[in-house]
Amino acid sequence: MKLVECVPNFSEGRNREKINAITKEIESTPQVTLLDVDPGESTNRTVVTMIGTPEGVKEAAFKAIKKASEVLDMSQHTGAHSRMGATDVCPFVPVTGVTMEDCVKLAHELGERVAKELNIPVYLYEEAAQKPERKNLATIRIGEYEGLPEKFKDPEWAPDYGKPVFNPKTGATVIGAREFLIAYNINLNTRDRKLAQEIAFNIREKGRAKRDKEGKIIRDENGKAIKVPGKFKEVKAVGWYIEDYGIAQISINFTNYKIAPPHIVFDEVRKQAEKLGLRATGCELVGLIPKEAMLSAGKHYLEKQGKSPGVPEEELIRTAVISLGLTDVAPFEPEKKIIEYQFKEVENSLLDLNLREFANELSIDSPAPGGGSTAALSGALSAALSSMVSNLTVGKKEYEAVQKNMKEFAVNAQALKDEFLRAVDLDTMAFNKVMDAFKLPKKTDGQKKEKARATEEALQEATLVPLGVLEKSLESLKLAKEVALKGNKNSLSDAGVAGLMAQAAAEGAYYNVMINLPGLEDADFVSKTKKQATALVKKAQKLGDELREIIQKELK
Repeated sequence: MKLVECVPNFSEGRNREKINAITKEIESTPQVTLLDVDPGESTNRTVVTMIGTPEGVKEAAFKAIKKASEVLDMSQHTGAHSRMGATDVCPFVPVTGVTMEDCVKLAHELGERVAKELNIPVYLYEEAAQKPERKNLATIRIGEYEGLPEKFKDPEWAPDYGKPVFNPKTGATVIGAREFLIAYNINLNTRDRKLAQEIAFNIREKGRAKRDKEGKIIRDENGKAIKVPGKFKEVKAVGWYIEDYGIAQISINFTNYKIAPPHIVFDEVRKQAEKLGLRATGCELVGLIPKEAMLSAGKHYLEKQGKSPGVPEEELIRTAVISLGLTDVAPFEPEKKIIEYQFKEVENSLLDLNLREFANELSIDSPAPGGGSTAALSGALSAALSSMVSNLTVGKKEYEAVQKNMKEFAVNAQALKDEFLRAVDLDTMAFNKVMDAFKLPKKTDGQKKEKARATEEALQEATLVPLGVLEKSLESLKLAKEVALKGNKNSLSDAGVAGLMAQAAAEGAYYNVMINLPGLEDADFVSKTKKQATALVKKAQKLGDELREIIQKELK
């Protein structure tokens, strides 16, 4: 699943009717979920957060910028926050399945369209910046809205997209790409703000002012204080006292959690707190957090305990919550705090059914879910069994030589299991798209053409989903073979069943690829797909035979 966050800031925080008109554009866009609308009275600014597919978010952002250009008038705007335009800033943030390069591309595409269709000058910032001096948003904003006419006279400040022509109503817009910002507080068992600030100085990238032996700040030739950098890059921190909680906290902004993960910073804060006679009692998450940050924390703490990190996603998150003390001052509800959980790829997921309900749904006269979803489920069961055998091997003295392998197998198996489970829904969704295409009208030539296009597109998708399951089934077969050879011998039968389920997934997926090919018009696609699927299923059959031989030999 590909997900992107977008956080446009609009220069209106008082008129709810105008704000609603803008956010309605986002809510009406398919494949996008509006997460938060945060208006500020004194700043006269609203921060909007949405999440969705890359194309969906890009379209929603354009529609919102367009509506803002219609309902807002910057010539009448006043507020405490610095700003340049009706839509002041619009960053894209990679969440899952997308890279920073993907988000930079989105920023360029949106910037070009905004400039061309709305006549709004656009600057690019952060990772999308075309010039080093434009990376920093504050630098671009110098002079703000009122300074734009003068700024446009300087060739060095020509917009990245659009003409350097002042538009009094809309101003200019800054579009960019940046990493996810995590706002996160670490709780201390003290009320002393200075002690919290001492730790903040030590961990933040900015560090602290350098001092001489007498405690005086050392300055450079320009009189600027020389800084001693702290331990972590991409970390901003300050110590403060929170009266509502009655404790001091280290308030942290992680500007790139991949460089400085929250759990690594938390462990360091605990060490530094102990040196000061303090204890870090837990953490508080402000806003949302990417799932990957939680999964990484869960794996980190399980590995510290000597346990296998190859456990289900839910268990990794539970471990992270407990280890970080995320319920120390307030409840932590993963379904509300993890950003990916805010977006539903499938509204009525088959995965929400219990075993009996799924079997019942499979058994009735509707064609979906059918063999494709069942093949994917077989793959998930195979991967789950391989993970089980791996985890039953970890920690056993007689298998000390393969501990590292088994942990890796368990982690890989869990990832495969989740991919197969997603395919259970994707296969049914793809089939339903084919049915929808078949139902399109074909009275006119235009309708016939559109129906043919939609049918071809839907059938290709319905072919590619099981092809993906077939590819993953080979990985599952290889895993099952590895755990059969190296894993706990008491679980040999489980490894054997993992192999059987993987082979069933492979052959079932192959059938679902082949049944779709006769209906396709694209001869190249058909030829290529048939050749690929046939080669894959032959490999799967060979691996299945090899694994069956291993199991039968060991069980005699």
